[in-house]
Amino acid sequence: MLFIGRIMLGIGIGFGNQAVPLYLSEMAPTHLRGGLNMMFQVATTFGIFTANMINFGTQKIKPWGWRLSLGLAAIPAILMTVGGIFLPDTPNSLVQRGLKEEGKKLLEKIRGTNDVDAEFQDMVEASEFASSIKHPFRNIFKKRYRPELIMAIFMPTFQILTGINSILFYAPVLFQSMGFGGDASLYSSALTGGVLAASTFISIATVDRLGRRPLLISGGIQMVICQVIVAIILGTKFGPTQELSKKFSALVVVVICLFVLAFGWSWGPLGWTVPSEIFPLEIRSAGQSITVAVNLLFTFIIAQIFLSLLCSLKFGIFLFFAGWVTFMTIFVHLLLPETKGVPIEEIAFLWRKHWFWKKIVPDK
Repeated sequence: MLFIGRIMLGIGIGFGNQAVPLYLSEMAPTHLRGGLNMMFQVATTFGIFTANMINFGTQKIKPWGWRLSLGLAAIPAILMTVGGIFLPDTPNSLVQRGLKEEGKKLLEKIRGTNDVDAEFQDMVEASEFASSIKHPFRNIFKKRYRPELIMAIFMPTFQILTGINSILFYAPVLFQSMGFGGDASLYSSALTGGVLAASTFISIATVDRLGRRPLLISGGIQMVICQVIVAIILGTKFGPTQELSKKFSALVVVVICLFVLAFGWSWGPLGWTVPSEIFPLEIRSAGQSITVAVNLLFTFIIAQIFLSLLCSLKFGIFLFFAGWVTFMTIFVHLLLPETKGVPIEEIAFLWRKHWFWKKIVPDK
């Protein structure tokens, strides 16, 4: 029953990761799309932090504490189900299903104005073209959608290869291996979860003013610096014959928190936001499906191999992830156009203006 429950939970998480970012991107006005979309990451990080706190508290309740911990997970699931019943469809979805009048009325309602003709016309034109695409999963592999396909694969891959899941999932093991006691490691993991939840608000406040690229690039630079510092400290001050002093132990925790902070306002939320806003309507569902599948696949892979990497690479595990963060920061600098302030139905034009993608994407 536990295995069946976990499988069903995984299916539900997959559906949520598929639907929520797209829903937020389609409902949000252009100038607030980034910040509103990131509320998905706020909810996710707050949920992780809350789950850590519940697990920390219920582990001391013997012998049925673990049952209470599992049972409490039904509360957010019920809230999501009930809330979903009352949510309206997006204007894009209504238009695509031929309900143009309902779509326009909803668009006027959520925008708070009747002056929506230009945006609504974009939706109608996108819907008409999307209706001519019969096989979105086949069409996404065509040359004209090559930039979106690359981003659908690489953005979620890079998000996991920052090493954040390893730090959050295995923080107790990680801190114990560095000489922390059992309780101290739990406190440290709770601290990193809290920092991750709080740091997302930095991104919400700045993403629609500064843009996606500056946050991704600056966050990547900060993460690389933090990982290199931790690797140096562990490589020089910690080993089989020596333990970290309290001063260096505290420094490691601080630097790891700075790493989590950088992830929380860059690749954490933007790893979901950017893919959810770049797909044209005709391949939007297929593109987001690939994004979610790749994200969960690499989450699984890293979870399976992290402990082996930690045992074999030791402090080098931080250099391993730092190398990936360096690569993906360069990737964003060279290949990702800025989507700030661009209507979701017009983002396709960005690829035709980009120095690299315009060589691949057809002019028309």
